[in-house]
Amino acid sequence: MKADKVQIERSWKELLKDEFETEYFQELSTTLKQKKKNGITIYPPGPLIFNAFNLTPVDQVKVVIIGQDPYHGPGEAMGLSFSVPRGVRIPPSLRNIYKELSDDVDFEIPNHGDLSSWVTQGVFLLNAMLTVEHKNAGSHKNIGWQKFTDAVISRLSDEKSGLIFLLWGRFAQSKQVLIDTNKHHVLTAAHPSPLARGAYFGSRHFSKTNTLLNEMNKPTINWKLPD
Repeated sequence: MKADKVQIERSWKELLKDEFETEYFQELSTTLKQKKKNGITIYPPGPLIFNAFNLTPVDQVKVVIIGQDPYHGPGEAMGLSFSVPRGVRIPPSLRNIYKELSDDVDFEIPNHGDLSSWVTQGVFLLNAMLTVEHKNAGSHKNIGWQKFTDAVISRLSDEKSGLIFLLWGRFAQSKQVLIDTNKHHVLTAAHPSPLARGAYFGSRHFSKTNTLLNEMNKPTINWKLPD
């Protein structure tokens, strides 16, 4: 897949144009096409693979939340880490994020898991792998996506300043080596998964993020989610 064929927002296409021309990205594209040709169901749908990029142009990114893998059930993945469309059951990790939000800031837990309103305020919800196979978590961890999203994190670190990276769990924290901590803020915590046995609670990353944005004279994030 050549750069001019990738359906992604213009500023990201410009920032990542060299990446789209690499051999590994061509192989990644070919792999996805072959899997679909073989009848394998892949999430999210094609138009949503770059949803986080399309909804948050490069110049609008203020906060980066790194997830691992898209949800692998029907209708769940929407191209935004931790987020699910309205009408889909709220996943356990997101329920814990909501609990932390309600303890940390003025937040009323909604009846849905759609985080799109964060994205439009500059919260870049990036998964390390942008696709997954039906009911097969981690199935695309070795096809090239991590090389691509590592490049995304590195380019953001190089080209911007004053970003706030929220790294939850060991996997996300492994990406800290890609971030220039002299230019950016990094907040770490346990993963919000129930498997972390509540270690995520009390991290207060949402209020800390807004404090940092205030100190940089940037608009804060309204974490409230409309019903």
